[in-house]
Amino acid sequence: LEQLGFNAFLQLMIGVPLEMVHGIMRIGLLYLAGVVAGSLTVSVTDMRAPVVGASGGVYALCSAHLANVVMNWAGMRCPYKLLRMILALVCMSSEVGRAVWLRFSPPLPSSGPQPSFMAHLAGAVVGISMGLIILRSYEENLHQQCAWWVMVFSYAIFVVFAIFWNIFAYDLLGVQIPPPP
Repeated sequence: LEQLGFNAFLQLMIGVPLEMVHGIMRIGLLYLAGVVAGSLTVSVTDMRAPVVGASGGVYALCSAHLANVVMNWAGMRCPYKLLRMILALVCMSSEVGRAVWLRFSPPLPSSGPQPSFMAHLAGAVVGISMGLIILRSYEENLHQQCAWWVMVFSYAIFVVFAIFWNIFAYDLLGVQIPPPP
């Protein structure tokens, strides 16, 4: 429950201002790319861990916000730019630390498998890499940027690899899918 609450809080605090500046299409694309990358990364790197919440999308928004502040530092009229960056970094770091702790600490006897933290990291990577491209220019069309096509191609290769991994890796590695809780 706290995972869901923290994700909703960060979506509202970071996603809404980004959406107001960059529009629903760019931020929606960034968020969905983070969610997909987060869940596929968990399925590739931590096969037995469940994915809880929308951590990949939230971390894509958070790291894209950091990239946006760094890219537009001189043009931003907000007097609290540094405070915003520090607050975002503290929130992200504490949540990743909590997720790592929950994943590797001994579970309580009544609890099921602990959720993975890899969705957080994948979302952050997507947010920084795609955020630097998507949020770079307000007026420039995305399809005109060479870096945009490189990022789309790289992301598509990752998604195709992860899908094939999910289809064939369980049988090849002899891993059993854990039963639902």
